[in-house]
Amino acid sequence: MKYLLIVGDGMADYPLEELRGKTPLQAARTPNLDRLAARGLVGRARTVPEGMEPGSDVANLSLLGYDPKRYHSGRAPLEAASMGVDLKEDEIAFRANLVTVEDGVLVDYSAGHVSTEEARELIGHLNRKLSSVRFYPGVSYRHLLVVRETDSHLSSVVCTPPHDITGRVYEEYLPGGEGSGALKELMAASFDLLKDKTSRANMIWLWGQGRGLHLPTFKDKFGLTGSVISAVDLIKGIGKLAGLKVINVEGATGYLDTNYAGKAKAALLALEEDDFVFIHIEAPDEASHKGDIELKIKAIEDFDEKIVGPILDGLKGEYRILVLPDHLTPISRKTHTDEPVPFLMTGSGIEPDRIDGFDEIKAGQSSLYFEEGHKLMDYFLKIGG
Repeated sequence: MKYLLIVGDGMADYPLEELRGKTPLQAARTPNLDRLAARGLVGRARTVPEGMEPGSDVANLSLLGYDPKRYHSGRAPLEAASMGVDLKEDEIAFRANLVTVEDGVLVDYSAGHVSTEEARELIGHLNRKLSSVRFYPGVSYRHLLVVRETDSHLSSVVCTPPHDITGRVYEEYLPGGEGSGALKELMAASFDLLKDKTSRANMIWLWGQGRGLHLPTFKDKFGLTGSVISAVDLIKGIGKLAGLKVINVEGATGYLDTNYAGKAKAALLALEEDDFVFIHIEAPDEASHKGDIELKIKAIEDFDEKIVGPILDGLKGEYRILVLPDHLTPISRKTHTDEPVPFLMTGSGIEPDRIDGFDEIKAGQSSLYFEEGHKLMDYFLKIGG
């Protein structure tokens, strides 16, 4: 038996007046998702435990079967794992976004989706000028800062994700609490060093901090070998810590121009050797953070046409597929929320229900619900067994 987890990041949403009361997932043309739903099960799962921040770090730990309340220590350590940065016991990792600020307002959390090549030059410049700390370049606007924590209480500083405050006066959301002064000074220094560059990236925004962590491997938990395919360091880091092989696909950008065909092909090839493949698509989430309805619908339709369709057509033998978003990213809020997400599962040994489509409303009609989202994976792997 082969198993596929296909995640459309932030795909779920609220009904919108602009779409006559439909969600983007309802409005999008998704024949492949509907085909899967008609021959499988549809339900809902709470991937973000009550009281935890609705980040992709928390939600994707849940999707892979790891209880975030037990294992989560922060977003940045997961990205550090992907980048091969081993955190010492006295080190704290921070996510470092390249952002655009103008007249005291954070106008773009991604600096116009700055290219990876351009970003590496800017991160190198910061490392040369700010020699007391160390930045590690990642992909596009997503980077890493690692600092030693002596008695400065950096792990308890309160930080805000930059995609939550687009269009707002950023000074109101700078790091707060004991030990935050050093971080604010560092962010101000990055602005002084980048403001005269020609790039839209003119400041570093620090958030998502945490210490290193360890996970039991996916094989130890479920007895399956596996791989992960994503453009995002966070997802690669979770996969790496779970003992999954990280497959890098050329042209995978984490945006709407990503190499969909390459990802689908890589997933099918990986299944020839591995039992389980986790394929992650970031584009719907990026469109949501921009608040762009048409772009989100396009991202969902691309997900259906260029990922779900080719994978479904290329699968052979016995298999199971689980498809879902990791969390909601409502257009109206431009950030993540913690409501339960819709899911569908189909394949060998799974008896279909009577729900013939896949969206938030249809999923709400199902009695299949997981309050503890990390238990969904075990159910998916063992149902009918």
